[in-house]
Amino acid sequence: MDITDIRIRRVTSEGKLKAYVTVTFDDCFVIHNVKIIEGKTGVFIAMPSRKTKTGEYKDIAHPISPDFRGKLQDAIVAAYEKGDDLDEPVAT
Repeated sequence: MDITDIRIRRVTSEGKLKAYVTVTFDDCFVIHNVKIIEGKTGVFIAMPSRKTKTGEYKDIAHPISPDFRGKLQDAIVAAYEKGDDLDEPVAT
């Protein structure tokens, strides 16, 4: 499975959340609302999630293998650091 498009919407407010990302795979499957978070050692991605009745967050979609997660994170972070913003920044 190849990543065929990455769209980044930077967040203009202060805080750890830096951007929302839409990722397209093989020009036929898309995942919205992947988040770029600023951590202590740099940025990382957080997969889209929803809050359960118990108050915990569960991923809606996520990579199964560590290898693919690394490939996905590397591609998203590279696009973010390169400045490949295709959408307007959003305020939170």
